[in-house]
Amino acid sequence: MPSAEDVLPAYIDVTKASVARVYDAFLNGKDNYEIDREVLRKIQQVAPEATHLGWDNREFLIRATRFIAGQTGITQYLDCGSGLPTSENTHQVAQRIQPDAHVVYVDNDPVVLAHGRALLEENDQTHLIGADIFEPSQVLQNEVVRKHLDFSEPIALYQCGTMHHYSGSRYAEIMKEYIDALPSGSYVALSHFFDPETAEYGPLARKMEEVFIHSPMGSGRFRTRAQIESMLSGLELIEPGLVLCADWWPDGPRVRPMYPVQQCIVGTVGRKP
Repeated sequence: MPSAEDVLPAYIDVTKASVARVYDAFLNGKDNYEIDREVLRKIQQVAPEATHLGWDNREFLIRATRFIAGQTGITQYLDCGSGLPTSENTHQVAQRIQPDAHVVYVDNDPVVLAHGRALLEENDQTHLIGADIFEPSQVLQNEVVRKHLDFSEPIALYQCGTMHHYSGSRYAEIMKEYIDALPSGSYVALSHFFDPETAEYGPLARKMEEVFIHSPMGSGRFRTRAQIESMLSGLELIEPGLVLCADWWPDGPRVRPMYPVQQCIVGTVGRKP
């Protein structure tokens, strides 16, 4: 059976790692290449349990979706930086609880767009567009987004594991543009690499950031609590607020200690009044 590299589409550049494919490698997926696995290996040299960054992020997204679909009545989802199809995607979780839920995914990775569109062919309530999530107007004015999401009714916006791949200084303004476009009653789910600024875990965050930024992927900022909170302006955070992803309404009691790396990713869900 040919490997993924053997059947590589002509438009895929494997000289640079892809954010979506690196996440896929962190989740032990099959849709990644050697260049993406190299990023994972480099991170594991400073944080052996690094795959928990990916799993904590994914599991936070699933729990947040169950909460939003089950308790808010929202049936419209805009999932930015959706990544490669994996188990328990946003639309699967939401539509199991709210069968009439509509989901629009946004990504600009050609592998994601190819795989995702094939996956979604039989689901007419779920769509995938190619756009730069760090250019909010490109997303918000997209004709597919405008056709399938009604901006006069509440929307759930997801930025899960995305904003830390924006390396510039405008991260708060980017989020504000999205939040300003949402109607009252909307919800925002955000997860982000985190620098705890403690003697115990701060150095680990800084080491991982250094590796991510100088890896073939070239991005991965571990921001402080104040920096991450600046992206949530205008939102009322749902209890328990901005916490470690593993601590945001876990599925049961913790029976083993968390790995140090799990102290370096946070998540929250906020409501726009």
